[in-house]
Amino acid sequence: MPQRTPGFFEHYEELIGTWTRRLRNRHRAEDFAHDAYVKVLETDQGKVQQPRAYLHQTTRNIAIDHYRREERRVQLELGIAEQGEEAKDDPESYMHAVQLADSIEKALAELPLNCRQVFVWQKLEGLSQAEIAERLGLSRNMVERYMMRTLRHLRERLDLSAS
Repeated sequence: MPQRTPGFFEHYEELIGTWTRRLRNRHRAEDFAHDAYVKVLETDQGKVQQPRAYLHQTTRNIAIDHYRREERRVQLELGIAEQGEEAKDDPESYMHAVQLADSIEKALAELPLNCRQVFVWQKLEGLSQAEIAERLGLSRNMVERYMMRTLRHLRERLDLSAS
């Protein structure tokens, strides 16, 4: 393995242990930690002064994003279920909405983390591009590019699943 990430890999076991205790799920902790290491590989590591803190914060952000997506999904399913008689009388509408949510989730999972974050923060949480740019340390233009890439990808994937 190249020595491109000095200071990062020495914290792996600690990261897994900490997040296993927090999440009470070693597999999920490993998934989140692996996503954090992917983010490290996509980052200019020379600018990271505290690799341990960076890894834990990145893992925390990934976990928060995951649980927010899960919460949104549950809210969507509950919202559909709470539509009353209309939803009960039209199981096709319910199934279509659930399938659409699944398709969107799968399509988003195919994208890089920054694209997913921009989409979730802008479309689901209502943040402005300026707020997202500040959170991610990017230019507004880059945030806009991520959003355009994400929307184009979603259109392509959803059109494919509709055929």
